[in-house]
Amino acid sequence: MLIWTAKFSKKKAAAAVIFMGVVMAVLIVLMGRTPEEAETPRPQLTSNVQRVEYLRSLGWEVEEEPIETLQFLFPEKLEEPYLSYNELQLPQGFDLRECLGRQVSRYTYAVLNHPSRAEGVQANLYLCEGVPAAGDLFCPGSGGFQDPLIPGGTEEGR
Repeated sequence: MLIWTAKFSKKKAAAAVIFMGVVMAVLIVLMGRTPEEAETPRPQLTSNVQRVEYLRSLGWEVEEEPIETLQFLFPEKLEEPYLSYNELQLPQGFDLRECLGRQVSRYTYAVLNHPSRAEGVQANLYLCEGVPAAGDLFCPGSGGFQDPLIPGGTEEGR
């Protein structure tokens, strides 16, 4: 059996406890600041050229000019139909809750390269303060559909 003894003065013991407390506090602060996942900054899409390039970066060939543009004030509370629409947006990395009570712009473009239809497919791109907030592909009318804007539902295009 091995026994160790050490002689500490009260001042040295108090200093050691304080030092260890400071080290622990610094570690806790540093661990709390480390992001679990680095967030990719969202692009600013303030011009039509930037919006078209963004859609092309997602793999969609679109007409140079939008079919329609619309600006509206997003509601303060997320209710239907926006609640259901947000379900389509979440897997893409978008979340409409970030736009509550803010001005939103919707730009609709004709899609030229959709794999299932040669024509009639449109892309909606919603911007909140110039940043992509939501998006979808849709085909109106009989046999129409609404799909995610980002292929595969990934966040790569954000």
